[in-house]
Formats: sequence, C-alpha cells, structure tokens
Amino acid sequence: MQRKMIGIFGAVLGSMFILAGNAAAEERFNDLQYTKWAEDGIEYMAKRGTVAGYGDGKFKPAGLVTRAQAVTFLVRELYPEQLEKPAEGTTYSDVPKTHAFTKEIAIASKNGLASGFPDGSFRPDAPLSRAETAAFLTRAYSLSEGKQTANWSDTESHWAAAPILVMSSNGLVGGYSDGTYRPNQTVTRAEYAVFMSRVIQFERQAAIQAQDWDKLISYMTVSEQVGQMLMPDIRQWNGKVTTTVNEGLKSIIHNQDLGGLILFDKNIVDTRQVTTFTHNLQMEAGDIPMFLGIDQEGGVIKRIPGGTNLPGQMALGATGDSALAEAAGQLTGEELKALGLNINFAPVLDINSNPDNPIIGMRSFSSDADLVTRLGLATITGLRQSGVIAAVKHFPGHGDTMVDSHLGLPVLTHNRERLDSVELKPFQAAIEDGVEMIMTAHIAFPAIDNEQVTSLKDGQRVPVPATLSKKVLNGLLREELGYEGIIISDAFTMDGIAEHFGEDQAVERAVNAGVDIILMPQNSAAAHQTLVNAVKNGTIPIDTIHASVERILELKAKYGLFERSESLTSKLPKLNQVIGSQAHREVEREIADRAVTLLASRDGKRPDSLQQGDRVVIVAAEEEQAKQLERQFNNLSLKTDIALIGQAQTKETVAKADYVILASYQFRNVASQFGWSAYQTLINEMNTRNQRYTLLSLGNPYETIYLKNIRSGLAVYGKQEPNTEAGINVLLGHQVATGKLPVKTN
Repeated sequence: MQRKMIGIFGAVLGSMFILAGNAAAEERFNDLQYTKWAEDGIEYMAKRGTVAGYGDGKFKPAGLVTRAQAVTFLVRELYPEQLEKPAEGTTYSDVPKTHAFTKEIAIASKNGLASGFPDGSFRPDAPLSRAETAAFLTRAYSLSEGKQTANWSDTESHWAAAPILVMSSNGLVGGYSDGTYRPNQTVTRAEYAVFMSRVIQFERQAAIQAQDWDKLISYMTVSEQVGQMLMPDIRQWNGKVTTTVNEGLKSIIHNQDLGGLILFDKNIVDTRQVTTFTHNLQMEAGDIPMFLGIDQEGGVIKRIPGGTNLPGQMALGATGDSALAEAAGQLTGEELKALGLNINFAPVLDINSNPDNPIIGMRSFSSDADLVTRLGLATITGLRQSGVIAAVKHFPGHGDTMVDSHLGLPVLTHNRERLDSVELKPFQAAIEDGVEMIMTAHIAFPAIDNEQVTSLKDGQRVPVPATLSKKVLNGLLREELGYEGIIISDAFTMDGIAEHFGEDQAVERAVNAGVDIILMPQNSAAAHQTLVNAVKNGTIPIDTIHASVERILELKAKYGLFERSESLTSKLPKLNQVIGSQAHREVEREIADRAVTLLASRDGKRPDSLQQGDRVVIVAAEEEQAKQLERQFNNLSLKTDIALIGQAQTKETVAKADYVILASYQFRNVASQFGWSAYQTLINEMNTRNQRYTLLSLGNPYETIYLKNIRSGLAVYGKQEPNTEAGINVLLGHQVATGKLPVKTN
C-alpha cells in the first residue's frame, strides 16, 4: 500500500466533475444537520481529501453513493500517486473514456479494488449495496476476521458472506435489530464515508498496537506527517496567555495536525492547572499523542512554580558529583512526568570555555569537557530513569561564543581537532550512551561547513548555521558520530535564523539538512504549509519526511506516550507527593550547600565571618535581589540595610557597616563589558578601611578575572534560593565552602 499523499495531487483532483467534487482540501459542509451520527466520519474523510462535496458546502449525505464514486474514494485514499499518471482506459463496455471516473475505475480494477460483471459492464452509476461496500473495503484493506459475534440471518448463502463477516466481526459495520444485515440495500454517501473512516481508524489502531510505524505512516496524510515535525509555542491567543485548551489552540492542533508543543512559564499558573492543561492537550491530540516539552534546566532556566528548582548546572559542576547530577535529573523528570510533560530540553552539554559568553555561562556544568561529559551523562540517566526524554543542547556546541544566537548569528572558528577534543566530546559520549534527542545550535562552524549565503537582513554574505547545514547534521552528527535519534532545532524565533534566512526557506532547508522537528516556528501554519508544499513540489523527498516521522513515532512509543489510560482525577491527587517533595528538596539543598565555592579569603580557608550583632549592609545592582538576600536574615540577631550599586548614598552607607555583602550578578551579557568599575571602587574602599565583607557571586563566577584584591568572596551560581541561602550559611559559619570552581579564571 502506498503511503497517503493527500495535498499533493490537488491539481489533478480539482479537474474532476462536480459529481464527486474536489478532494484536494478539506471541505466544510453545511447540510449535515440531519446526519449528526455521520458528521465525524464525513469530516474525517474530507480532511484526508478522500471524500468531497458538490460545492456551496453541500455534501448530500442522504444521496446514494455510486459504484464509480465508491472506487474513486478508495483510489484517492490508497493510490493517489497513480492519479498523476496519464489516463488509462478500461475494458468495461459502459465506461467510455469520456466518463468522469474512467481513470479511477481503471486504477481500481488494476489494483484489485473492484471488478465488473459477467456481461462486461461495470455499472459505474449504479448505487452501491451494503454487500458491495463490505467487498470493496475488505479488498482494499488487509483485514482479518475479528472476535465479535456476527451472525446475520440473511448473509449465510450470500456471495458477500465472507467480507460481511470480516467487517462485522471487527465492529466496522452493523446489522439491524431484527438480526438482518440487508446486504442488497443501497448505501448513502454518509454511510460510505463512515464505513471508510471506521476502517482507516481501525487499521491505524492496529498499527499502533503492533508498533508497525510503516503501516501507520501509510495511513497518515502528508499534513499529518509534517505536523509531527512541528513543535510550536502557544504562549498567547487573542492577546491572552494560554493556560487552557481554548478554541484557538484546538484549531491549531487540528488544522496543523501538530505532533508537539513547547510550554513556557506563561502557560503555567500552578501544578494542578498545568497537569489539567497537558491532560486536555493529549485528549485533543487524537490517536497519535503529542510531545510536550519544557526548558527545566534548573537554576536560571526554570518554568515550574512550586516545583523543585534545583541550583543549576554550574552548581552541580562545582560539586563534581555524578550521583548528585543523576539525582537532579531523576527528580526533575519525576516532577515533569507528574505534570504531563514528556521532554526536558536539558541538560546543556555546552562547555562554557569563554567568560564573555552572554547566553550559556552558568547554564553549563563547566569549562572542562570531561566534567561536562561526566555530569551530562549522569543527568541524562536520571531523566531517562524517570521516564522523561532528555533533549541535550546545543549541538555542536554553544560554549565558546560571544554572540547570543537569540540576537544574532555566532560563528565558531575553531579547527576540527579542537572541536573533537572539546565541543563535540560530551555529545559523542551522549550518543554512545544512547541519547534520544539532540537540539541543534544556530551557530556557524566553518571548519565543518564553510558555505555562505546572502542574508535577507542586509544582503551581506553570512555562513550557514548548524541548524541549516546538511554537512553538520547529516554528515557530522549522523554519519560520523553515528547518531540515530531525533534532531530537534533550537527555536526558529531566534534572530540567528529568523533575520537572515526567512522562515519558509529556513524550515525547508532545516528539514533537508536533517532536522526532524522544527521548534517554535514563528508562524506554525506557514511552516506547516511550507513543508506540505515542499513535499508536493519535490524539494523535500517524501522519504526524508517518512524517516523523521518514524523516528518520532518510535520515541513516543518507547516512552509510553501511546499508553494514555490514567485519568485526570487519578493524576491530580498525586501531585503533592511528587512536586517539591521533601526528598526532592533535600537533594536541592545538598547540591546548593556543596556547590558554594571560596573565591577569595584572607586566610585561604574561609570568607570573612558574620558576627552576632553586626550591622550588615547588602549591596546589589537591583533592589529586589538585595531584599531577597535580606529576607534570609529575618530570624537572626543582625541589623540589615540595603544599598544599590551606583547610588550616591551607597558609599556612605557601606562605610558605616560592620559587614558588607557585595552581591554580583553577571549573566546574559558579555562579562568583560559588565560594570565592574563600581564594584572595584567599593572593594578598594572597604580594603582601605579593613572592613569585613564578602563579594557574593550570584551569576557567572568570573569576578576574579575583572576584580583585583578581593579579600573575601564566595560563588553560589544562582541568585535564587536555595543558592543564596547556602551562601549565607557559609558566612554565618554554619557550613564550609567545599565547592570547586568549575571554570577557568586565568
């Protein structure tokens, strides 16, 4: 059986007489009010482009379906590619070349879908009977006798007894209350559409249960296939945040046959809401469940309110503990799975070897390739154990860049030897460990692909980023590194792609390069249509689409996404046992405590200590950050005050303090361009007065590169609790800073 190619042959089908209508696109019918029982079946087959109306929104459901129409619907469904070939004649005496459905009848006969009568006729305009319907459908589809009882009083000696039994025993057709089947009764257009839809959905379910993905793909339209390759965001609809399955979202899911969605914090109110939301999304998805992904790296990149945030990847790097990394991955996966999410876009396998990197920084484990590899593999293992897919990022490596690919197109100029020994090392190890999803980077790697194209932004020549490079994705990732899993792009809303290439061109090029899933297209409807059109005109081979869809279906099955039996009422009561549980919080605290790292010290062992009765001044760049630190002193016998970097009275306030906490937060900017001079001035003055203080690094821990003569300093790798709490506990002498700086600062 040929795989369904709906949407490709509109030009041919559109030339048909109005008797069957144009089946190239889904129609909306306005005359189904008296056949509500058949509405779903008719609309399903119309969306597949198999059945069509008569124009003006008329389907005429009560009209009788003719033998010619019946085989035409089957040919459209099963052999659309043959409709592109020149018309063939028939040997039937009553089917001249001028008949509206000569070609379809010829194709049906050639493929054994239908035959004529002993007198040499086909009787194309004769109404189809219930017996013939059973015969046509059992010839067209590989159906076996089912387990349901089907004993009709009027079919035992009928010529169609066998196909009627097959259809009936599988629940695909029924009889009447008097125990008859009425095999010679004519069939309406509504009935025929319903019978076809039942068979197709029955066959799809059989393919899913058997995990026969080739068979399932053969029943998927091109629209459905490329829909599996799209994963848009759904942050807003009609100017309002999307937190429920609204009509706009339903329309997007069904019109684009979406295979997945990415959620953001705007989609999340609380744990019960997001669990309800994801459950309802899957209910809307039909027989193929959706990937529902989220960025829950921990630390600065978090989405779940009330969940266990974790101190972040660089904090884990400071502990150097693989067991903690695995525990972090597992608890994150457990919480995401409880919420109905099945992909975590983590861990970050980028090696942050460049202090001026404006976007990775403390999202990375380390500047050391071996440490990133070890902790990355442990995190992947933890996520996998919890039943959540790890989507590692950003291949081939975003750690040594000075441009944020959200805002521009970075270029990494290292030679291949360096890439192999540093950037590619953790990805190669993850592939060998069986990682199942890798996210591409919108970064150019001339050592691998030096092609340049004309930018749509300014007409300049720009290099092709990894996401659009066949040499990077197909040549390097698949052929050289041996990767067999899913390749997902980074967000297509990012300027590294959006500004230079144009979305239509970029979407097509990405798929041809080897991308299986386009993440966050700017216009998902346009991206969907671009892919359908590309298959239609041959610029993307259909085999490329099939290979991607098969990988997607296999991974959905591997992680049990097709097993959707648990009810919402069963899910909701379990949330409190998982989300932010005591066991998870203990792991969170242990990572934070063990991550605290001594950056500078008078004695080489500990920072300046806080003493009872001290008047403490907390200095930060932002008032909210200072207040968050101040709240951790509420239960202590210490007087606190707040001052902000750059304000006129700050120097005076600091001068009167017994102890100063100088909070530094450098992230999402180039470290060398950060406002270090204001910090250096305060440090110099405090040193002159011999004040007790600690420079508390809350972000990327590169302060010692740019600041001199720091006498007391700690790095906690995050400005959120529990990171800051762990740092304060060290200052109070309750804990010792045991972390090891995971990045080079010299």
